Amino acid sequence: MTNVRSRLGSAPSIHRFNRIGLVLLLTLAGGLCHVAAAQTADTRPVARLVNPTPSQPRLIARLEPPTSPTLPSVTPSLQDANAIERRAFDETNRARIRNGLAPFAWDADLCRLARDHSEKMARQGFFSHITPDGQRLRDRARAVGIQHYSVLGENIAYNLGYSDPGAFAVERWMISPDHRANILNPEFRAMAIGTFVAADGSVFLTQVFITR
Repeated sequence: MTNVRSRLGSAPSIHRFNRIGLVLLLTLAGGLCHVAAAQTADTRPVARLVNPTPSQPRLIARLEPPTSPTLPSVTPSLQDANAIERRAFDETNRARIRNGLAPFAWDADLCRLARDHSEKMARQGFFSHITPDGQRLRDRARAVGIQHYSVLGENIAYNLGYSDPGAFAVERWMISPDHRANILNPEFRAMAIGTFVAADGSVFLTQVFITR
C-alpha cells in the first residue's frame, strides 16, 4: 500500500518595509508543530503546521540524493513553470477568484527563490522557513536580488504519494487559517511556486508572495 504523507509549513512571518525598516507583522504562537490530521495505519493524509519562529529548523529524515538536478540561477517565467508549480499557481488563483480577489501575477524572481528553498529542504533534510544556517525569508530574498518590497510572505508544504501534489498542497493550505490568510491577503499582488522532487517521490513546495 502506498505510503501517503504530507506536511505544511505554518504561514510565515509577513514583513513590511517602512521608514524604520522591516517590521515583523505576523508570527505563530505555540509549539513547534501542530497536528492537523491524525495518522492511522491506512493511507489517510497527515498535515503538520510548523512554527516559523524557533531559531532552529525542524529536522526531518535526510533523503537520498534527489532525482531533480541542481537548479541553475535563472528566473523562470510562468511558461517555464513545471506541471506541479503551474497546477498550484492556478489552484491558488482559483481560490482567490472564488473569494472575490484579483488573481496573483506570476513573479519569476519569487519562483527562483522558492525553488531554491524547496531544494535546500530536500537536500539538507529540514522543513522550516528558517534554513540550518539561520537564513529567514527576508535573507533568502536578498540573496536572489529581491531588495525592495512592501510585503513579503511564504507558505511551505511537503507531501508524498499524491497523484496531484500541487492541488493537494493548495487544498491543505486553504483549510489552515494561517496559510489561507496568506493566499487571501488582499495586500499581496504577485506570487510564485517553486518545487523540488526527491528520489523517493517526496514533493517539497514553497509558495512566496510579494507586493513590490
